[in-house]
Amino acid sequence: MKTPAASLSALILFALVVLESGLGCGYHTAGHAVQLPENVKTIAVPVFKNETLTYRIEQMLTNSVVREFTTRTHYRILNDPTEDADATLRGTVLSTVSSPLTYNTSTGQAASVLIVVSMKVTLTDRNGKVLYQNPAYLFREQYEVSQDLTSFFEEDSPAFRRLSQDFARTLVSNILEGF
Repeated sequence: MKTPAASLSALILFALVVLESGLGCGYHTAGHAVQLPENVKTIAVPVFKNETLTYRIEQMLTNSVVREFTTRTHYRILNDPTEDADATLRGTVLSTVSSPLTYNTSTGQAASVLIVVSMKVTLTDRNGKVLYQNPAYLFREQYEVSQDLTSFFEEDSPAFRRLSQDFARTLVSNILEGF
């Protein structure tokens, strides 16, 4: 008959063997399950194209993507698609929509606003082969509208900044993990 200590030791030994063999829970850190070809070391990320009337949204989104690649990966990031780039990431902001989400019942004014940004992105290697693409990214961000005119603060720029950071995290994860 096995003692509880022997059973616990066997269980710990089994867990260590499983962890060492890579048969663990399936989680991994970003950058370790890279699905991009090994020859990709440099990625060009030119400023995204803006097909909307939202001022500088393409620059905000591009900067967030560059920052995310720089902090999470070992790739060298270039601003211009030169011959030095092994791959090029191009994006297009297709639409931005702001619409009232809730209203103040006493004034009838908007109390919160929902912004929605639609984008498409394509990552191609230097020969034009598509490594990753998503023609239908859709991101949403909500913000409260200040009702006090003395402390009024336009919240749409910070909301677009939060949305761009969320987009960048998702895009880089999708590229690295091959989704």
